[in-house]
Amino acid sequence: MIKNIAVIFGDGIGPEVTQQSIKVLDNVAEKFGHQFNYNFCLMGAAAIDKTGDPLPDKTVEICLKSDAILFGAVGHPKYDNDPAAKVRPEQGLLKLRKSLQLFANIRPVTAYSSLLHLSPIKSKVLEQVDFIIYRELTGGIYFGEKKTNEEHTWAYDSCAYTREEVERIAHLAFQSAQRRKKKLTLVDKANVLETSRLWRKVVQEMASQYPDVQLNFLFVDNAAMQIILNPRQFDIILTENLFGDILSDEASVISGSLGLLPSASIGNSNAMFEPVHGSYSTAAGKDIANPLGSILSAAMMLDYFNLKEEAALVREAVSWTISHLFVTKDIDPINFYFTSTVGELICDYVSGRITGDINQENIELRKSTII
Repeated sequence: MIKNIAVIFGDGIGPEVTQQSIKVLDNVAEKFGHQFNYNFCLMGAAAIDKTGDPLPDKTVEICLKSDAILFGAVGHPKYDNDPAAKVRPEQGLLKLRKSLQLFANIRPVTAYSSLLHLSPIKSKVLEQVDFIIYRELTGGIYFGEKKTNEEHTWAYDSCAYTREEVERIAHLAFQSAQRRKKKLTLVDKANVLETSRLWRKVVQEMASQYPDVQLNFLFVDNAAMQIILNPRQFDIILTENLFGDILSDEASVISGSLGLLPSASIGNSNAMFEPVHGSYSTAAGKDIANPLGSILSAAMMLDYFNLKEEAALVREAVSWTISHLFVTKDIDPINFYFTSTVGELICDYVSGRITGDINQENIELRKSTII
């Protein structure tokens, strides 16, 4: 199989974690006889610095011609700390999502047994937690009309949704539930918001098309609490843009690190894959960032290409590194491995150079823990 992949390193730790994903993809390609061609392009603060535009037209052009997009992260402190900035890195990401109509953001949340102690939530609550958040990505308050007065004493953000916007992501969420535990939870604020009442009405009407799926409803404040109190109850969570953004970051405490969470943004003809973590600029260039969120995003891309065996092998390699505590500083601040080292270990596992049974003495010195 030959696939053309647009690569956007982005800002902060984006380049170094994405480089590890590319190395893993190259090992997958070599093992299974595929060819992945990479086209590199700019977005975010890096694009502003070089072109003045957070999303150059050339980047959109490359992405439209590619089979998928592998993305790192976006954001920089010099913009975060300047609320008056007119041009911001995040504008590039929002514009790309809208330009490519990437309407569905898919975020798996998995609890790894060897890392349960890292979560502030009790381990017994987290055992066997495995759910997916389907977040609508191109509508809602992020894309609504925005106003403020000259004195900046008043501001306004509008939130709007159409039936079509709700239906297209709801179909994906229902279909995913059919392949899993057949349970879908719609998260909204239908007791207050008209947009939420539209969501609930449309999803209720669609439920008859999926009679094997149990449909439940939760208000977003209750859902936020339930994700902490009893996350095992969830299979598929469906929600709008703002709620999905907040809930998926909250759910990151389940895995023990935001650096472990992957995501896919899916449209009708394009797809982008990125870790959930931000640009984490203070760690940039130090080889300490967790690459697993990016590598697991690459596994989701392999699924998108219908390369199921290849994706399963990458996930197996990630689970192997976690179970043997070959982890980065965010997970173990004392006995940690570097970003590049974790990437190399996963590549070795994928290629068959190391197996599931490991003798610690056989790990090369360059792959040893640095204390």
